[in-house]
Amino acid sequence: MPSAAIPNCFSIDLEDWAQSTLSPAVPLTERVVANTQRMLDLLAERRVRATFFILGKVVEKFPATIRAVHAAGHEIASHGYGHDLVFNLEPRTFRDDVRRSIDLLGDCLGVRPLGYRAPAFSITARSLWAPPILAELGFTYSSSVFPFAGRRYGIPEAPRFPFRWNSCDLVEFPMTTARWLGRNLPVCGGGYFRLLPGWLARAAIRSVNAEGQPAVIYMHPYEIDVHELRELRAAGWEIPPRTYLMQSLFRGRMEGRLRTLFRRFEFDTLDRIVERLRAAGTIAPAPAIGAPSALA
Repeated sequence: MPSAAIPNCFSIDLEDWAQSTLSPAVPLTERVVANTQRMLDLLAERRVRATFFILGKVVEKFPATIRAVHAAGHEIASHGYGHDLVFNLEPRTFRDDVRRSIDLLGDCLGVRPLGYRAPAFSITARSLWAPPILAELGFTYSSSVFPFAGRRYGIPEAPRFPFRWNSCDLVEFPMTTARWLGRNLPVCGGGYFRLLPGWLARAAIRSVNAEGQPAVIYMHPYEIDVHELRELRAAGWEIPPRTYLMQSLFRGRMEGRLRTLFRRFEFDTLDRIVERLRAAGTIAPAPAIGAPSALA
């Protein structure tokens, strides 16, 4: 039986490793198809419903895979089109990128996504103009902010739990962090979940649930692809040594860790969790976070 009655969200950024890690200009590979199916199989074992933030380029090239995700009953959400970092875009370019992803999902599935996640959590103090654009495009929530002081991303002063942006009616569902010595630490997803001890993420989820809050965990399909980087390098791909080490280390432990997570906690999709929080009136406006730039 799960150890917590509060449903958490298991979310998946559906993208390909090389395209999202090396450069957005790198073509997608067929590996994203097999990796997504393996992730669907893992979720089906425990009947876990997840939220898939889907990159528009994946929809464009592999529509059958996206239809399989939808047919399995998971929430379909947007990850933008090209995996360009939001803070590197102009507002108008960002709007066009996200609108393109909405159109592709609509054409593929007849679905209008309610949720959005920025590539690499790139809604930061440099891109606070983005939430009003997302609200304008019809999104009800975003899950794009990491409330910690990261090297490349993060808004350390952002609330740790779901809040409404003071610049619009968009709900933000931040990544779950562990609180230690007055600091927020990332432990519940991606490389953090892979490289750090598994008990640490589980303890963070239990702590958040004890505060009456749902946790959000994120993952990528490629993180269960144990031999990917070795095979790409053998095929002639140039992968820097440090990137190779950090991106391939401990992938073999991921399926076991995910099965443990699915056994011990309850999960639901983000759209349903946000709907319940709204109905309960527990989502408060956030205090001012920086000074957003003028919209295009």
